[in-house]
Amino acid sequence: MRAGSVLAVVLAVVSGTLATPGAAVQPVAVDFQNVNVHLAADAILEVRRLQGALVATRPGAPPSFDDLTSYTLRIDRGEVAMKPASLTAVLNRWVFNYKGAPITDVAVSIENGRLKQTGTLHKGVAVPFTIVADMTVTPDGRIRLRPTSVKAAGLPAAGLMKLFHVELDNLIKSNRARGFEIEGNDFLLLPDRLVPEPRISGRLTAVRIEGDRIVEVFGTRPADAADTVAKNYMHYRGGVLRFGKLTMSDTDLRLIDADPQDPFDFSPARYMTQLVAGYSKSLPNGGLRTFMPDLDQAAKPGR
Repeated sequence: MRAGSVLAVVLAVVSGTLATPGAAVQPVAVDFQNVNVHLAADAILEVRRLQGALVATRPGAPPSFDDLTSYTLRIDRGEVAMKPASLTAVLNRWVFNYKGAPITDVAVSIENGRLKQTGTLHKGVAVPFTIVADMTVTPDGRIRLRPTSVKAAGLPAAGLMKLFHVELDNLIKSNRARGFEIEGNDFLLLPDRLVPEPRISGRLTAVRIEGDRIVEVFGTRPADAADTVAKNYMHYRGGVLRFGKLTMSDTDLRLIDADPQDPFDFSPARYMTQLVAGYSKSLPNGGLRTFMPDLDQAAKPGR
């Protein structure tokens, strides 16, 4: 069963019941494993394990796959990772992409187990900089970047800053709405404000450099996988969930990687392309199991 028949199967098992306007909407529980979430073409969040919920952002309106502002992804516990190239894209696309941003042209890399950042600082004149920093987590769940080396225009800057009693917060103005703060010479990143819609929430408890990845841990250790057969999946349970022209009540929807040999490449913004290219199976209890190709395979001509 493929292509257009997928939606017919979905329609057969989906309830048309709508949420009552203005009423509280029950969160939809989520359980993800081995999913590469495409935030943009050049920014990927690698979800190793994640458990939490989709929480509606508007009274009486359930989460909808077609409106990424309609819900927040609450992470109760989980572990995610990102390559430096993806973090570079996040910083340039969203964090520092506004008029008057103090920093532009950011590039992130990993150097000897530390995070290295280059870019251009705008303070009267444009000054290229390089900062190498250790990564830790603050008690309230922010990522702290504490510089071990600072260079401006290719010259060591830490000594000059100390000599003239200048700290980083004298040069860069914090912008919490964009996900960053300056505290002394430390750079603080707010995980819940770094990425575009759907927004995330949750308590960051640990961060580390692991090979060529930046790894973040939320909450406590995730429970064992709910599905011992499917390696890569996204499972949605309970509450009301909308997608396309359909509404599913008492949700039981599992999106499964059609090729489990590598992580499930999934795009929240282009999910319909993957849905139509896959196939579905309905369960006796009304649940739905949908097998979807990776994003690049679904987008191939002729699918």
